[in-house]
Amino acid sequence: MEIRTIHANGVEFAYLAVGEGPLALCLHGFPDTAHTWRHLMPELAARGYRAVAPFTRGYAPTEIPADGAYEGAALVSDVLALHEELGGDEDAVVVGHDWGAFPVYATAGRFRRAVAMAVPPAGALLPGLLEYEQLKRSFYVFLFQTSLAEMAASAPGFLESLWRDWSPGYDAHQDVDFVRRSIGRPANLAAAIGYYRAMLGTTPPSGRYPEVAPGPTGPVLYLHGERDGCLAPGVAAAVLDHLPEGSRAEQVAGAGHFLHLERPEEVNRLVLDWLGPAS
Repeated sequence: MEIRTIHANGVEFAYLAVGEGPLALCLHGFPDTAHTWRHLMPELAARGYRAVAPFTRGYAPTEIPADGAYEGAALVSDVLALHEELGGDEDAVVVGHDWGAFPVYATAGRFRRAVAMAVPPAGALLPGLLEYEQLKRSFYVFLFQTSLAEMAASAPGFLESLWRDWSPGYDAHQDVDFVRRSIGRPANLAAAIGYYRAMLGTTPPSGRYPEVAPGPTGPVLYLHGERDGCLAPGVAAAVLDHLPEGSRAEQVAGAGHFLHLERPEEVNRLVLDWLGPAS
């Protein structure tokens, strides 16, 4: 896979690409990078897709956006702009994990097929998020609202510990190396934390982007790891009640939060069966 760049929505995006055919846009989360799709992208290419995994705004080598906006509406606008600039059409598909799942729900109707992993839509997420045990798991979300966020997140072992807790037993050494290259600089780390500050309103919305639809706009395949240490599987128990008709949900046995890295063969099969061959 090679790294290329493209200008979209006022940001110079870097992205990994492999294959030729209809666009398959793959969106990463935190603390992660476009390299998280290294198992899925070759399989998408083999099915006739042009697999593209951007480093999202603020994650190097993508530039830090000049407007400093990280609210959900900005992420959705990025996805729509990337779809257009990369020549996506009605045959394009989208896959998102963690933070990458948020814009999937708002743009699913613009893609032929959509997949979201590890973070359910807001209607399913919010009730479980306020349960005591989940609040403990989500400590970092609240830490990131404070002035201690950057110091804590850059402390030795912090990122490694998140990966260890979220995906027990998975060797994340290579992934953490990728993450440090991407958000190791203070400005990039502040950008990554900026997503969380925008999510809870610590940073007010910029008002520069159109309002986001309140729920998913098209059928979605939702996947969640049985051993997810970031968001307990129970948080996603009612996910189908908050997805459009025709959606599907699967729990991946033995997998944690980074299920597509821990169980690549099973997750790839589920994703490819849902997407079908490129048109």
